[in-house]
Amino acid sequence: MSVYTRIERNDLEKFLSHYPLGALVSFEGIRAGIENTNYFVNTEVAPGVSSLAESCTDALPGVAQGQFVLTLFEQLKYDELPYFLDLMAFFAERGIPSAHPLADHQHHYLRVLHDKPAALVQRLSGAGLEHPTLVQCRVLGDALGRMHVVGQMYPAQRANGRGLSWWRDTTNKVLPHVSAEDAALLEEELRFQTLLHAMPSMPALPRGVIHADLFRDNALFVGDTLTGIIDFYYACNDILLYDVAVTVNDWCRDPDGSLNDALASGLLRAYQQQRPFSVAEQAAWPGMLRAAALRFWLSRLHDLHFPRAGEITHTKDPDVFKRILLQRKR
Repeated sequence: MSVYTRIERNDLEKFLSHYPLGALVSFEGIRAGIENTNYFVNTEVAPGVSSLAESCTDALPGVAQGQFVLTLFEQLKYDELPYFLDLMAFFAERGIPSAHPLADHQHHYLRVLHDKPAALVQRLSGAGLEHPTLVQCRVLGDALGRMHVVGQMYPAQRANGRGLSWWRDTTNKVLPHVSAEDAALLEEELRFQTLLHAMPSMPALPRGVIHADLFRDNALFVGDTLTGIIDFYYACNDILLYDVAVTVNDWCRDPDGSLNDALASGLLRAYQQQRPFSVAEQAAWPGMLRAAALRFWLSRLHDLHFPRAGEITHTKDPDVFKRILLQRKR
């Protein structure tokens, strides 16, 4: 979440007039994240006009204030977005904590602002975690397991846009910009993943809806209570175990990139109470951890060497996932 497109107050007021909301109170750009333009938006909420709008209120003297996140999608196309917005509503309505989109007067989740697709979603309480505890990892593992089970009922389909073919293309793009050592490591891992994904056992791995980016800053907590999973805009249909690996690599690592066994065991045990792992998944686990590390090392290298201009932007350190990949290879 960054700011690439600047929004003025009058633009936002005109946009909000299409929703069952009162007057704009305040708004500010969100610095965290890297893909889209995001703003916190606070509005007055007229009592009774929208059950969702009323659920997004925080009591203030004399006024019910609605709290939302406005997202302008910088890369995804308009016709791609219903998959994500409908998925967020689908999960929220079935007990998976996620930010429900707000429908406009025509009952649409998606509109256009500054010639870009835009959506207003519920702002959830809580914050991301810097240092997850064992209890918090267990809570997250339980929620991820439930999400994977519930996601089996979601009817829409979307391929993973950052799968093996994207890894190949991005590797070729970044190779001229990295050291010889890093280039060798990238090419070696890409060869390994190509062989792994061609194995006959791969089609046997359970598939379904995955978040594909469930990092610590994409799960909100108040104490040990998970209040919401956010930023579903990489969600797709792919191998469920890959989603678990993406999550474990971020939530259950020590500063040197090594796996924290206590945290990982807690998360995985809680997950499999909701969806037990198959024998094929257990065998594929080490390779999936490496796949998840490669994907995020590549995306961070790409963002570092091919940055997009923006008013507020945030680029993450690629070496974090280089270290994770090296540890998982060991």
